[in-house]
Amino acid sequence: MDYKPLQWRCKMAIPSEKDIELPLLQEIQAAGGEARPIDLYDSVARHFPRLTQADREARYQRTDDLIWQNRVRFARNDLIKKGELDSSDWGIWQITDRGRARLGVIPSRDRVIIFDTTLRDGEQAAGGSLNIQEKLEIARQLERLGVDVIEAGFPVTSPGGFEAVRLIAQEVRSPVICVLTHADLKAVDQSWEAVKGARQPRIHIVLSSSDIHLFYQLRKSRDEILEMSCSTVARARKYCDDVEFSAMDASRTEPEYIYKILEAVIESGATTVNIPDTVGYAMPDAFGSLIEGAFKNVPNIHRAIVSVHCHNDLGLAVANSLEALRRGARQVECTINGIGERAGNASLEEIVMAIKTRQDFFNLTTNIDTTQIYKTSRLVSELTGFPVQPNKAIVGANAFRHSSGLHIDGVIKLPLNYEIMDPKSVGIPASSLVLGKTSGRHAFTERLAELGYSLSEENFSRAFAAFKELADKKKDVTDKDIESLVAEEQRTLSEFYHLDRIQVTCGDRGMPTAAIRLTAPDGQVLADAALGTGPVDAVYQAINRLVGVPNVLTEFSVKSVTEGIDAIGEVLIRIESEGVTYTGRGADTDIIVASAKAYINALNRLLSAKKAGSKSS
Repeated sequence: MDYKPLQWRCKMAIPSEKDIELPLLQEIQAAGGEARPIDLYDSVARHFPRLTQADREARYQRTDDLIWQNRVRFARNDLIKKGELDSSDWGIWQITDRGRARLGVIPSRDRVIIFDTTLRDGEQAAGGSLNIQEKLEIARQLERLGVDVIEAGFPVTSPGGFEAVRLIAQEVRSPVICVLTHADLKAVDQSWEAVKGARQPRIHIVLSSSDIHLFYQLRKSRDEILEMSCSTVARARKYCDDVEFSAMDASRTEPEYIYKILEAVIESGATTVNIPDTVGYAMPDAFGSLIEGAFKNVPNIHRAIVSVHCHNDLGLAVANSLEALRRGARQVECTINGIGERAGNASLEEIVMAIKTRQDFFNLTTNIDTTQIYKTSRLVSELTGFPVQPNKAIVGANAFRHSSGLHIDGVIKLPLNYEIMDPKSVGIPASSLVLGKTSGRHAFTERLAELGYSLSEENFSRAFAAFKELADKKKDVTDKDIESLVAEEQRTLSEFYHLDRIQVTCGDRGMPTAAIRLTAPDGQVLADAALGTGPVDAVYQAINRLVGVPNVLTEFSVKSVTEGIDAIGEVLIRIESEGVTYTGRGADTDIIVASAKAYINALNRLLSAKKAGSKSS
């Protein structure tokens, strides 16, 4: 993308035009670059009383350029004094409707804005619902990761979604906090109520643009879509200076109509325009041409940041996103682990590491702390219940593993032979330190720190006690064991019901029987027993008798966290209640205990959602 027009306007000196008198310049400077447009127009009228209306407006436009530059100078100098901007960097500036110079989130034309939509589009993946506290936990980790924009949710869809956005806006202060809304004036108003507490709020409006959506879904004309787009963008600009507009299904829309929409919404106040490949239909070269065409055919495109949002239905989300960046887009919308609707979204970690690893090709940078990638991936996987496939680029279990003798020989001699990235650059620890039952608190603390965990004293004590218990069962405790332990302890922090004791009897000739003891929310100890078709079924029957929440088990899977007969087993289950799916995970060296923990975890999520819903109503 060529930002030269903006860069030039920032850098050029005040022109010494003869017809702009010194008193007018002094008036502008005395206003500190904060004069309102109406004040500016009145100043032109006072200083040039004999001008015709047309000439007065022409001089007003030139003087508006002057005051624009002065606003930038005042605002930029203030940022330099605060140490928030290098004196050699001019950046990309905008003038808001409130007459203030604002540094956009791109400090230079070579930095890409990373817009994370894990909490919105990622959560829309079937079975991936998160509660409010889980969303806040992920948002805080995204802040540590260094994303520029967090799309916190779609607040008009549910009271819980509204509350999650409101809480994240209050608690997470560094990134821009964005809300998605459809093109409806009341929805825009409600969305603003959710995000107005953010330090840097953004309203993101989405409306379909393709003929197939207009005819079969919305049943509206192109003119109606254009009017809705502009009116809602204008409404959003009354609330905040940062407004994004997305032309849904842009990759299946006639380019000329897309360009018409972009020009109109920018004129109405959009500061970011998003060109999505909503159904993953685009091919990289064609999608790149669509992006490039926006810069050639939208006259006011330099007044907005161009963004892309690509889906992975044909496995091309990352490729399309990178091609768009190569053609000039400077914001990319993506999710951790690539989760999202259907086949998912463009993967944040793949885009970021492609830019970092191939700077020679892209000549771009991001603000991401890549050492936080692995931890963020694990957290999202843990809370959503979506495991990361072993061969997943960057964060998969096999991403930095080698089995071929030739490859192993090459890596031993020089890792660069077969590893284009250092595992430590994405937060995967290289140390092979193994802990055991003789390891003390100090060694455990150091290992947690290397893995990227910072626990409170109370949480550390719980995790250390669990570690010592595991070390009595296993000879060696590996990094993955520790990650599983920490995740298991975090799962039990906000429980309604806590699994206290479990006992199972089964065999090829016996009746599978399970006895369960739980601690209820009021502290009461509950116990019961049940028969089942197998030990896990017996456990679930006993828990159901105690908890009494109707549900259907829809998925049950078991995997080993590490190798060996004494490995920790991790169970993932999904249950359905009233049409909503809830995910639960549990880990233990005893797979029956892990199954019980996973079921209790899913039930606690279900009860938490019901409690939040009852409070909202």
